[in-house]
Amino acid sequence: MPQSRQQVALSASQKLNAALPTLASIKSVIGLDGFVDEIISVVDKRHDFQTFDPIKTIGVMGRKITDAAGQSSNYELIVNQMKLGGNGPIMANALAASGLAVTYIGPLGFPNIHPVFAEMQARATVISIGDPGHTDALEFDDGKLMFGKITAMHEVNWNNLMARVGLEPLKKMLADAQLIGFVNWTMLPYMNDIWTKLIELGLPNRQGKQRTFFCDLADPEKRNPADIVAGLAMLTRFQQQVDVVLGLNLKEAGEIAEVLHLSAPPNPEAAIESTAKQIREKLGLSCVIVHPRRGAAAATATESATFAGPFVQQPKISTGAGDHFNAGFCLGRVLGLSLEESLCTGVATSGYYVRNAQSPTGKQLADFMAELPAPQ
Repeated sequence: MPQSRQQVALSASQKLNAALPTLASIKSVIGLDGFVDEIISVVDKRHDFQTFDPIKTIGVMGRKITDAAGQSSNYELIVNQMKLGGNGPIMANALAASGLAVTYIGPLGFPNIHPVFAEMQARATVISIGDPGHTDALEFDDGKLMFGKITAMHEVNWNNLMARVGLEPLKKMLADAQLIGFVNWTMLPYMNDIWTKLIELGLPNRQGKQRTFFCDLADPEKRNPADIVAGLAMLTRFQQQVDVVLGLNLKEAGEIAEVLHLSAPPNPEAAIESTAKQIREKLGLSCVIVHPRRGAAAATATESATFAGPFVQQPKISTGAGDHFNAGFCLGRVLGLSLEESLCTGVATSGYYVRNAQSPTGKQLADFMAELPAPQ
């Protein structure tokens, strides 16, 4: 008999609580991007120097921009927070906050690490290979617009990786890690080159133990279809040597389904489980996840599942929510939780983060799942 949402959440909570003493022994290697994020509100109406009304939705912002065509327009940006950014650092910081042993490789400032990464540096082993990029994240009630300045990402290449990490140290890190996550493929122009080198070297590989290689393409719309297909083909090649998990938000899932020539459902959010199954089967991967804002679905070769998240109408922060989902889901998988329970740890990690604007510890996550809020 299927368990209820609350029964799944309670079971996941109990298993995480039991595993808390062992988390520090579970090693992970995450990379390879790095950004400084500025979380920004756009002013709609200013009342005085202290108070203003922000633009509430992307639709309203879009109409303002469209109405300015042929003219000129000025938008006042209010920086609410400067924080560590990039899919990799946010995911790694969340994993480290939960209690896992994390090694992070990426462009976090060279030779000196940028101050926004100080918190992660205190929680994890950090190896910086260059300077970070910069993202202006304009947040609205219905989503966010992220403007990335990625010139620094050209430093994320194989030669630089070898010069500042080294082949033998990298081999050892990957051999010791139970979880490996190389994310933000879209904004790393030399990621395919790095993946090609790793495949040629047979890294990472199972080596007789359970090991997960997690990938998040990170909004591949800006890349041409041939590039996307080539990147996906590499994930299929990685699957021959390590279990590959591909994480996609709803928009990314639609883009990947299109380049794979899969049928488009009339209601994409209602069909996330079917979409995850189709993409996984087409690519031959260990697992594919599709996570819209209100829940998530995942498929493996033997099962599939969905889980409704603790959606909140007024989040304190939304930038990084997907990366927190990825961290929570991967935490569930390395702990041996069921697919549905892993989806629960994913949406709960994200749900805690957007409510509190900080990553949960393992204990905070377990307590949050024990009484997981219903979606608003």
